Amino acid sequence: MENKILEIEKEAVEALQTLKDSKDLEEFKNKYLSRNCELTNIKKCLKDLPVEERPKIGALANKVFQELEAKANEKGEEFYKVELDKKLAKEKIDITLPGTYLPYGKVHPLTSTINEVTEIFQHLGFSVISNENSPEVETEYFNFDMLNVPKEHPARDVQDTFYCKNASNVVLRSQTSGAQIHAMKDKKPPIRIISPGRVYRNENISARKNNLFHQIEGLYVDKNVTFAHLKGVLNEFTRLYFGASRPMRFRSSFFPFTEPSVEIDVQCIMCGGKGCATCSGTGWLEILGAGMVDPNVLEGVGIDSNVYSGFAFGMGVERLTMLKYAIDDIRLFFNNDIRFLKQF
Repeated sequence: MENKILEIEKEAVEALQTLKDSKDLEEFKNKYLSRNCELTNIKKCLKDLPVEERPKIGALANKVFQELEAKANEKGEEFYKVELDKKLAKEKIDITLPGTYLPYGKVHPLTSTINEVTEIFQHLGFSVISNENSPEVETEYFNFDMLNVPKEHPARDVQDTFYCKNASNVVLRSQTSGAQIHAMKDKKPPIRIISPGRVYRNENISARKNNLFHQIEGLYVDKNVTFAHLKGVLNEFTRLYFGASRPMRFRSSFFPFTEPSVEIDVQCIMCGGKGCATCSGTGWLEILGAGMVDPNVLEGVGIDSNVYSGFAFGMGVERLTMLKYAIDDIRLFFNNDIRFLKQF
């Protein structure tokens, strides 16, 4: 039995010298170091040997097995290094070569403006109204009636508003102001919200107008809210959005749901206030409308106008974006022209 073990050792050592790669080494381990190899079988048969021979044969078999295993591991490390070097040489990367350009999307300028305006008003204490309180498909009740817009008002004409054929009192909202009514019906003062969203008008598409555009509506209702608060908030918004160096002004105006009402202008970015075709020679461009919430609107939603007051404002996102980036055609926002969009 001892001679048999030594013969196996001699044969295995000679076989080790002929190995060329990891595949050969794997075959070597299966033959000489596996559970079914001859050395393992000899150790399994120790019980059949005389008692006095068992320790000697067992120790020799273990010694030969461990030595062969150690030599096989050394050979494995040698093969691993050689094969790794070959693999690295084959997969070598020239880090001086230019990288592959992968195009990636960017935020649309209108979305960017909405995000910027929203962030400004959130810093001023306003919160964004929930989607369920700002639906794009509205009823006349929320889009007109509750906003103090009388039945005979021109804005309710089909030339301005998209009406549903199957339900005469259902419209695509022509303004985000209806969100104010939802908000005031849903919660009691104090209320300080903004509602960005899409609106629809039945208008001819031109460089200045589109039948789909975006608005951001704002509302603040609480005790002792005054016109001074309105001016303070909108002055701060204009300063943060356009910069402190851009002149702005308030002009008296009229809206059915606010009294008094104003429009806010900023100096024309195209001509610097000197007068051009963009500003019709006035040197000013309107950015938003605002005013104190009409008492009739407050009373209509169950808010006591003798106790509470408030102001509301609304601005067109496309107009703000055009003024900030000197864009002269609203259609550029919707044409998906990469040459235009990649500038942002």
